[in-house]
Amino acid sequence: MEAANTGHKIALSSISLVEVVYLVDKGRIPASAYKELVRALADPEHLFIEAVLSAPVVESIRQVSRAEVPDMPDRIIAGTAAYLALPVISRDRHIRTSSLKTIW
Repeated sequence: MEAANTGHKIALSSISLVEVVYLVDKGRIPASAYKELVRALADPEHLFIEAVLSAPVVESIRQVSRAEVPDMPDRIIAGTAAYLALPVISRDRHIRTSSLKTIW
């Protein structure tokens, strides 16, 4: 991955942690996935960092059209990317077809 090779970090929205818990609870991903993700976020040398859901991020969510990205967790992810002025890593159809720059 280019970010790892260039020393850049990948910011993971706080809502993504909630979604991992949800997917573990539904049995769609292994129970260890959440623990591994939390461990990675606690390691300052890891590729992932947490992008905390803060008031300025919430303000940036207003830049993301509900018509383009109707799902609230996806709008939070998109708003986080907008606040950080970063592209979104997503395969979500709504995010990918929105005005946001996306990867993947």
